[in-house]
Amino acid sequence: MSFSLLFLGVAASIFVGFNIGGSSTGIAWGPAVGAGLIRKTTAAAVMTFFVFLGGWTVGRNVMDTLAGDIITAPITLEAGVAVLAFIGLGILVANVFGVPVPTSMTTVGAIAGLGLATGTLNFQTIGRIVSWWIVTPIVGFWVGAVIGRYFYPELNRRFQVVTSEGPLLAVERGGRIPTIRLGPNTTRREVVSTAVVFVIGCYMAFSAGASNVPNAVAPLVSDGALAPDTAIVLATLAIGFGGFTIARRTMESVGGELSDIPLLAALIVMLTAATITTALSYIGIPISLVMATVMTIVGLGWGRATRPITARQAVRGETDTELSMGALKAEPDTEITRIGEEERAEVQNVGSLFNPHAVAKYLSMWIIGPSMSLALSYGFFLVFPFVGW
Repeated sequence: MSFSLLFLGVAASIFVGFNIGGSSTGIAWGPAVGAGLIRKTTAAAVMTFFVFLGGWTVGRNVMDTLAGDIITAPITLEAGVAVLAFIGLGILVANVFGVPVPTSMTTVGAIAGLGLATGTLNFQTIGRIVSWWIVTPIVGFWVGAVIGRYFYPELNRRFQVVTSEGPLLAVERGGRIPTIRLGPNTTRREVVSTAVVFVIGCYMAFSAGASNVPNAVAPLVSDGALAPDTAIVLATLAIGFGGFTIARRTMESVGGELSDIPLLAALIVMLTAATITTALSYIGIPISLVMATVMTIVGLGWGRATRPITARQAVRGETDTELSMGALKAEPDTEITRIGEEERAEVQNVGSLFNPHAVAKYLSMWIIGPSMSLALSYGFFLVFPFVGW
């Protein structure tokens, strides 16, 4: 094994993990940081721990798929370095266009290109993965739509997340042993809501680790260049490094979708997306956390905005109701309807539900990203077949 080649592979792996950490940390902890519930440094530290936990447990199933199931032959070290380079290029292109990078999809595309060029592609596995890529955004959208249409107003009334001025907790040092008490303006409801935000952020970080840790190192694990345990630690450190550095900015502007809606709505989105991603990672499907997140946001806003009309009208297009992000931003209804009941008055419209051009850009990158990765990988290994063997 060439040490210099392994060094290049590790460097490429760190680059991929670093960029994953920058984007996924913002998605997991941006709402909590924006609400002033947790510091950026604390968020990055907690993110690193739960990324490791997700990668060490559920992430091994995704690792097995990427390293051994997509193609029928092990990925050599030389091929692994090239695959990681294509993944890094896909991340770079996505960052240039300013959209969340579909890392899992880009990784699968690069490995599939290798399989096509060398005649080792497992079409059954690829078909199973792609079918879940089609189903996931549909599931995310409809889960969000159902919650927004039938449950959100009541949830907003019962569990609205509020923050008060001043510290959440205060330390009294009058006695021999310091005691911790609630801050001067802190309510018990705020303590509970803060705990919920923290737990969901940890769950989101776990989900990110389960889906993304394998993306950074699987090509180096396939042929034994790195042991799985060593690879997971390497990927975790790289993702953590991204969380402590470039993620500080993404946590401030975690994307218009999460930062521009109430914290309760963001938590619903995070919980839904993390559950979908963790479940698919458990069965070994490489899936994009961003995909489930974006489509749940759109579904939640759509469901909230269409409460004044019947589901049949919405499906048939028999309404002129404007879909707006105001459906999520609006104050709780004056007269809260019971869960499942239709709302009589139109929801206040403020702003727009989503920018169609932005959504189109996301969708196009989910197609272009893995397609470009597959095409570049296929072309490279077709021209240089000796690298893939």
